[in-house]
Amino acid sequence: MKGYFITGTDTEIGKTHASVSLIQHLVSQGYLVAGLKPIASGCENRQGELRNGDAVNLMQAANVKLSYSQVNRYAFEPAISPHMAADDAGITIDSSLIHHDLEHALSQADICIVEAVGGWKVPLENATKKDGLDVEKLALQLELPVILVVGIRLGCINHALLGIDKIQSSGANLAGWVANCCDPNTERPQDQIDSIRTRTTAPLLCTLAFDPTHKSQGVWSLPR
Repeated sequence: MKGYFITGTDTEIGKTHASVSLIQHLVSQGYLVAGLKPIASGCENRQGELRNGDAVNLMQAANVKLSYSQVNRYAFEPAISPHMAADDAGITIDSSLIHHDLEHALSQADICIVEAVGGWKVPLENATKKDGLDVEKLALQLELPVILVVGIRLGCINHALLGIDKIQSSGANLAGWVANCCDPNTERPQDQIDSIRTRTTAPLLCTLAFDPTHKSQGVWSLPR
């Protein structure tokens, strides 16, 4: 095991919260851990350089220190789908460069956590190119076990089961899923989590309480 690829059922469901929690857990176990956020849209311009808050959070949690550009190779300012942002910027997202960043991180770390952008089928290449690069293809090329983050809120049962089925049918190694209680107003969150658990063989690796500060580690049960 050299790392995990973190994807989600949607955007804004807590991939970063889960990634930071996992990094903190692995660091507490004595591992050297790096974090990557290869692609990010919705970045802020800070003194002429684009920075993404999720990437910064990963850098702060990791105990292997990389430069910002090594953590977040593709940073886009507009908060739009990355394939559209890349088109607007005249950039083609190159998965081989992301693979190079992963290998560089692993030359210094025991484990690398790679946080994806959006969900499993988010396109990363030209909007008119039907078979272009997407998150699924990137995950398969990086050959890391996949963790699906499920935002526990209305509709999550359907989204979780569809996501689990799609990842498994792609040929990727689904390590399991995380239940992230991202909405404090969601009714009966535990019942929703239990409804997913009883309908899939994919293991629940961690349940995370609502925590916008990313300070709650949760209790992880990773496959060996």
